[in-house]
Amino acid sequence: MSYFRSRGLGAMPPVVKNLILINVILFVATIVLKGSFGYDISQYLALFHIKSEYFRPFQFVTHMFMHGGLTHIFFNMFALWMFGRVLESVWGPRRFLFYYLVTGLGAALVHMTVLYIQYVSLASQMSQEQLEIVMSEGYRIFSQNQNFVDPLMGEMNILLNVRTVGASGAVFGILLAFGMLFPNTQLMLLFPPIPIKAKYFVIIYGGIELWLAFTQPGSNIAHFAHVGGMLFGFLLIKYWKKDRRKFY
Repeated sequence: MSYFRSRGLGAMPPVVKNLILINVILFVATIVLKGSFGYDISQYLALFHIKSEYFRPFQFVTHMFMHGGLTHIFFNMFALWMFGRVLESVWGPRRFLFYYLVTGLGAALVHMTVLYIQYVSLASQMSQEQLEIVMSEGYRIFSQNQNFVDPLMGEMNILLNVRTVGASGAVFGILLAFGMLFPNTQLMLLFPPIPIKAKYFVIIYGGIELWLAFTQPGSNIAHFAHVGGMLFGFLLIKYWKKDRRKFY
């Protein structure tokens, strides 16, 4: 927890407030539509693998406003509120929104690049017949909470049909920006409850995500997307800092 004082929901900067509202509205809509009508909007708005028949280019944007559960959306929106409102007050609404979208898109681009490399590696070990079966029947089987017995076909099916959702990539970009702009600001960790400077928090957190990205490639958490959000945020801030008179 930082030492910046909250001024309430109504006093939040407009972009942060509207981003939180959009995320919450879509989260509630997802639950209501699926529970009451059996209509899963995440099938259209979540980000599918680029080789999946359900992939659409607009999902690079829409997936940032979808979440997989209450804990997922709570921590993302909490971080957006805590750090994003400070950045927006410094940069202004337009620059902050641009930064948020660039880091979110950058995170998705890095994530999809990694998934595509995994796809090529798996496809090279499979026959054309196996690949065609996964492509044609995989989603139906996966939607029934089942999978292929063959390990390669099963892994490929998961790769193609597990959807990516969440604002985490952009949120990690925001954490990176806060650490770069306010490096000596004291943050209070929850676990363990100790104070730490923002620059050290960002370095440690980023290092952990990078380590997890390489050591746990098959986990349900898109660690490379988190790293991608921080990478694109770093590059964008460095670009802006070339002209320090315009940085703020």
